[in-house]
Amino acid sequence: MLYLLYLRLAEHQHYVPVLNLLKYLTFRTGMSVVTAQIIVNAMGSRFIRWMQAKQGKGQPIRKDGIERHVIEKAGTPTMGGFMILAGLLGGTLLWSDLTSVYVWAVMLVTASFGVLGFLDDYAKVTKQSTEGLSGQARLAIEFVVAFAAIMVMIKFGPQAPEPHLSTSLAFPVFKKVLIDLSWFYLIFAGVVIVGAANAVNFTDGLDGLAIVPVMIAAATFGVIAYLVGNFKFAEYLQVHFAPGVGELAVFCGATIGAGLGFLWYNAPPARIFMGDTGSLALGGALGAVAVACKHEIVLAIVGGLFVAEALSVIIQVAYFKRTGRRVFLMAPIHHHFEKLGWAESTVVIRFWIVAIMLAMLGLATLKLR
Repeated sequence: MLYLLYLRLAEHQHYVPVLNLLKYLTFRTGMSVVTAQIIVNAMGSRFIRWMQAKQGKGQPIRKDGIERHVIEKAGTPTMGGFMILAGLLGGTLLWSDLTSVYVWAVMLVTASFGVLGFLDDYAKVTKQSTEGLSGQARLAIEFVVAFAAIMVMIKFGPQAPEPHLSTSLAFPVFKKVLIDLSWFYLIFAGVVIVGAANAVNFTDGLDGLAIVPVMIAAATFGVIAYLVGNFKFAEYLQVHFAPGVGELAVFCGATIGAGLGFLWYNAPPARIFMGDTGSLALGGALGAVAVACKHEIVLAIVGGLFVAEALSVIIQVAYFKRTGRRVFLMAPIHHHFEKLGWAESTVVIRFWIVAIMLAMLGLATLKLR
């Protein structure tokens, strides 16, 4: 919004020195971090008290889960994702270039998945059950939204110098390799976005566990978006230049700011949980940014923690259906380590460390060849 104001004033030759800062993507990204955090912190305690009054018993806790969770976490309100979305979308709308197709496509995924997550949370709270919306219905809606966003990016995104880049799969390290998937890319990218959303959703199970790795991944993809969206940097790093995606650095900055604001209230012991409202929205956002940047495979590296959480659930369910036995003491895998006797804070901090290491590995792929 402010960037468009700067362009309008510049067009009419109105010289306002301080507004010159708005032409710098790095400045707008930094300001989106600050703005998003301020919005979340401003909502903070008031929103939590309101949710406590509305929800009463708060988020239902799994009876077959970790025993102490039933006591320690009972009554904690959920749907804290509203706070995150308010900061994230507010910071993005204020500081990004709103003519960017990629910004709107990613916000479409984020907001839509947030609404879907809210409906899931609402069903759980009202029924006081850990079962929310139908899994099949939820997945179907997620894929419809993902396909719509991908089509918008392909059809209306700026034309890249390389033909068919919008429907092609790029590979880290092997930078000359580019495979045009044609129409199949729609399915592949849809799986990336939906998979990322549900992987983050599985990870959200302990105080502060999901939000910090999300911020780490957002910071990583903020750097990637900035570099691949700049022709000189892309040429130097020998990565595929994707014109226009640099603006997603502002979105990633707002994600970091909103996450920092939310962590203030979600740090152990959490006063509020993000719920599916936050986890589905944030995961979908990361997937959509990766698709726009043509770094879908790198997302699997940077978000390796989320991948491990999702795989642990898939393996557990598949193996139990086949043999009647379990691979893990409990899935997702962070509960397995709790069952082994690790303290919640130990699991959370060690998982944060893993997320940082994976982010560094993901960034390293930009230079390796």
